[in-house]
Amino acid sequence: MFYYLLKYVLLGPLLRLVFRPRIEGLEHVPSEGAAIIAGNHLSFSDHFLMPAVLKRRITFLAKAEYFTGPGIKGRLTASFFRSAGQIPVDRSGKDAGQAAIREGLGVLGKGELLGIYPEGTRSHDGRLYKGKVGVAVMALKAGVPVVPCAMIGTFEAQPPGKVIPNIHPVVIRFGEPLDFSRYEGMENEKAILRAITDEIMYAILSLSEQEYVDQYAAVVKAEEAAAAKERKFPRMPLS
Repeated sequence: MFYYLLKYVLLGPLLRLVFRPRIEGLEHVPSEGAAIIAGNHLSFSDHFLMPAVLKRRITFLAKAEYFTGPGIKGRLTASFFRSAGQIPVDRSGKDAGQAAIREGLGVLGKGELLGIYPEGTRSHDGRLYKGKVGVAVMALKAGVPVVPCAMIGTFEAQPPGKVIPNIHPVVIRFGEPLDFSRYEGMENEKAILRAITDEIMYAILSLSEQEYVDQYAAVVKAEEAAAAKERKFPRMPLS
């Protein structure tokens, strides 16, 4: 119930005022039944903007750190995210991907919408990065369509590190559902999972018109952080 209070009374009207979202292709989102909404991830606000414009409830897989903060602030943040339809997923450890898939399949098994960001993390520079294959595994195991979605303008409205967003127009663009039933029973084939994921990412790219990087965002972030550290603390030559 609190989800709808947030959407229609507390948060939704504020988001529409600040971001003034223009919605395109909403008719591509199924009016009933399970489906995956797969989108690019540019901003913290993406978690809330898409639910605010959809007619149906959508559940997102979110990093567990949002739910484990200390003190009163941490508990309030966790309560808010749960009320907003977020499910915590621990992204550390070798079983992190399987945990996310289990949670996602649980949502889809109830005939609901599942929101997922195949890149696995927010883009730190506004570009679109290589997708992880978990979205393909869930699409095949659940036998559901994947609706590509592009968030446009949210990076400019609230880039990484900015707490209070800028007033900036946003476009939320949905594409035609992608049907992967031709690959039924092939969820253990790595090449098939990669092909499906790449098809999803290409559909998102066609909607968002971002620059594409054929590397995982987390890897690029780590490399750039290491390079920045090296510049700040250069190694001294051995004598």
